Formats: sequence, C-alpha cells, structure tokens
Amino acid sequence: MTSTLRIFAYGSLVWRPAFAYARQHAACVRGWTRRFYQGSTDHRGIPGAPGRVVTLVPDARERVFGVVYEISPDEAARVLETLDVREQGGYERVVVQAEPLRAPARASASRRSPPGRAVEALTYVATPENPNYLGPASLDEIARQIARSRGPSGSNREYLLRLAESLRQLGVHDPHVAALERALALLGA
Repeated sequence: MTSTLRIFAYGSLVWRPAFAYARQHAACVRGWTRRFYQGSTDHRGIPGAPGRVVTLVPDARERVFGVVYEISPDEAARVLETLDVREQGGYERVVVQAEPLRAPARASASRRSPPGRAVEALTYVATPENPNYLGPASLDEIARQIARSRGPSGSNREYLLRLAESLRQLGVHDPHVAALERALALLGA
C-alpha cells in the first residue's frame, strides 16, 4: 500500500485497538447505527453460549460516533492481517466516509454536524447473512445475555462497560449503548 490506511472503530477497537497507529481522532459515520446484534463465539462468548457485540446496521437517519486510526503505509498490510483474524467471526470489510469531530466533543453537542472533511475509512460490519448474527432482541434479553457471557477475551459485561466509558470519554452519547448499560445495572451485573 502506498497511502495511509484509515480504520473506523466503533466497538472494542475504540478502547483496545491492539495495533500500531500513527494518529487517531474522533469521528462519525452517517447512515448507520450501532447495535449489539452480532454473536461472539470467539471473543466474548463461546460456541453454544455466544456473547453479544456491536455491529453497524444501516439507518439513513442515524450516525455512529467512534475513532479513526491512521495507519502508516509500512504497517498497513500487517494491521489488516491482524484485523482480519480478529474480526473473522462474521465481519466483512466495508468502506465508509468518516467525518472528524472537534476534540473533545461534548455530550450536549453530540448531535451537531461535525466539522471537517470526510475521509475514506475501512471498518468491519457483521451482516444478517453471517452464521453468528443474532439480530434484534429486547434490551432486557440483550442485557441478560451480556451479563452471563464470557469468552477467551473476557466477559461480555466488560465489553459493554468499556465501550460505554470510551464513548463518554469521546463526549458522545449512544442511546442503545447507554440503555444496555442501565439494563445491565438493573440486573445487578
């Protein structure tokens, strides 16, 4: 690769990229919403008892906030190889337009249109066609599944709580993540 690779992170890559990057900045992608619809049998659950992790679901009225990582050309192939292994449980590469946010964004301003020029970025999306896709469920059902799931990368609870905290640190609010965090707390988990 001769140009800089950009990765848009919206799940565990926000708080645990586990790869070298040259720069990072908060960003949003329009036309998608973040949902805990993907089953995880290799990281936050096991076969027969999957955890739930996030994917992007198309929604023209919404946008997803996350982080863009810029990868130097000499690291791009290695990072893609690492991510392809990490995201092999049903995710596909998708190119999105990521708009940078002012740093730091504030929760009260999270609905404003972000400033700056959009950049092309690669992200990973799990579609309903993959065998691990769990799809929609009630918030209570999703929270109960998260509360009891654990896999080689740790508890599903940790995944949700670290994502929620990372989004707060970015100064943005994701209603789905926040509602699941509240539902998990009500379970005493």
